[in-house]
Amino acid sequence: MALKELYKQIDELRQHIAVLSPMKEEYRDRLWKKFRLEFNWNSNHLEGNTLTYSQTELLLIFDETNGGHTMREYEEMKAHDVALKMVQELAGDQERPLTETFIKQLNKLILVRPFWKAAITLDGQHTQREISIGEYKKTPNSVRLQNGEMFHFAMPEETAAKMGDLMDFYRTNSTNRETHALWLATMIHYKFVRIHPFDDGNGRVARLIMNYILLKNNFPPLIIKSADKKGYLKALHMADVGDFESFESYLAAQLIVSFERTLQAAKGEPIDEHER
Repeated sequence: MALKELYKQIDELRQHIAVLSPMKEEYRDRLWKKFRLEFNWNSNHLEGNTLTYSQTELLLIFDETNGGHTMREYEEMKAHDVALKMVQELAGDQERPLTETFIKQLNKLILVRPFWKAAITLDGQHTQREISIGEYKKTPNSVRLQNGEMFHFAMPEETAAKMGDLMDFYRTNSTNRETHALWLATMIHYKFVRIHPFDDGNGRVARLIMNYILLKNNFPPLIIKSADKKGYLKALHMADVGDFESFESYLAAQLIVSFERTLQAAKGEPIDEHER
């Protein structure tokens, strides 16, 4: 579907939901619980967390565990849930702007504590390095693609300046009434991932700040399904070669799913089925 048509569908859904506003409190609570579980599980599963959806619900809702997972997987899932709550609160506070300090705080929170991880040097050699949390990278974090090519992110010495530019870009566009929240969320997500400012957790932080922008503009959270990781990465790669519209269209389609679930909730219809 063309991007223009996707935006039209988003606007129509927003109008339908507005007619049913305000949503009953019990419907709103049930909807947020669904978004919370879906977002936490999918965003972490995209990065290799092996908790099942049911185990995630058991952990986040009942504070209980089941299954032979590492302590880090449980800790990071709970920490990610706290980070989402912080994003929700920040988005609702008009007096507190999005800052680099908050973004660093999110990274520190979701990674819990420093750890060692396999890495690749600039010349393609495998190594191990300690992952710092809540601070910008001090060593390159290039990745080797499936075809063997090396993909390079921003170098450590230029990361701080590029993050400063990113925040300037956000502030300039967030105050422009003609800027659509989805376009801004798309661009911030993409630009942040291209910088890859942290040793680890960049994808999760990108999706958190993307949803900060959407929540700030009274949009529902956008959930990227881990089952479609290949489609998500392809859309990002399309942006890498200059086709930003493909990535925007991909995110628009996921946002429509969230709007449809919001409309179901507003009507009092069931929304409990887990989407894989």
